Amino acid sequence: MSDRLMLLDTASLYFRAFYGVPDKVKAPDGSPVNAARGLLDMIAKLVSTYRPTHLVACWDDDWRPQWRVDLIPSYKAHRVVEVVPNGADVEEVPDPLEVQIPLIRAELTALGIPIIGVAAHEADDVIGTLATLATMPVDIVTGDRDLFQLIDDARDIRVIYTARGMSNLDTLTDASVVAKYGVLPSQYADFATMRGDASDGLPGVAGVGEKTAATLLQTHGDLDGIRTAARAGEGMSAGLQTKILAASDYLDVAPTVVRVACDLDIAVPAAPLGHLDDAAKDAAVTLAEAWNLGTSMTRALAALPV
Repeated sequence: MSDRLMLLDTASLYFRAFYGVPDKVKAPDGSPVNAARGLLDMIAKLVSTYRPTHLVACWDDDWRPQWRVDLIPSYKAHRVVEVVPNGADVEEVPDPLEVQIPLIRAELTALGIPIIGVAAHEADDVIGTLATLATMPVDIVTGDRDLFQLIDDARDIRVIYTARGMSNLDTLTDASVVAKYGVLPSQYADFATMRGDASDGLPGVAGVGEKTAATLLQTHGDLDGIRTAARAGEGMSAGLQTKILAASDYLDVAPTVVRVACDLDIAVPAAPLGHLDDAAKDAAVTLAEAWNLGTSMTRALAALPV
């Protein structure tokens, strides 16, 4: 079997598990375990379906990095429940999910899945760096459109998109992005910058939606080309020129916020997925029994390569 690296946008998955799996089953102490169980089931399906030889749980060590906020103060601001001076702001996370985060980390460790996060960076940046460094094909598992910018057929980097649920996974390639948005993955960050994204607090260019952004990129190649044309008054209507020029301050900084970092000081783990010894398997089963993870852990263990 050829090597293949799978990168999990871990928070994207455990949020989906939390909201998608009923919380009727509890740990012996009454704690909720729906997100932890759901994530195990997701891992079992992903490993069984796509057969990665290497798997990394990419982590948000800082879900709202200050360097991004300094550039665009509205970045994810609507999700902040507590501002922490000189530290990471506290994200709005339901209490029944928050209490499961340590268990989620423990179950990933029990399965031998490395957890990688980097201070002052999001999981997206970890994914971008590991995908860039990888010397094998890469599957990125996420419900976040921002990671479409990493898709690259030439390097066999795909996105396994979870937006329609785990029963309707979409495998996205260059052609998928072009068909849906009219731009190449390499243009997607510029496309997203102009379109904006209310879920991330990115205002975009006023009056420029997806179709207009795609047309501009098809004509001018990238954001620099679009801005150059706007300054010259060429290749677009006067009204569109006015909108692009009016957004100059935003366009000066937004690309740095939208583009994922691909140069962090991390490395792709050399150890392959699976191949747990008996002691490790026993420890995983003990964890499952202690927290009532039941058949979810059993399925995850069974999906691992042997």
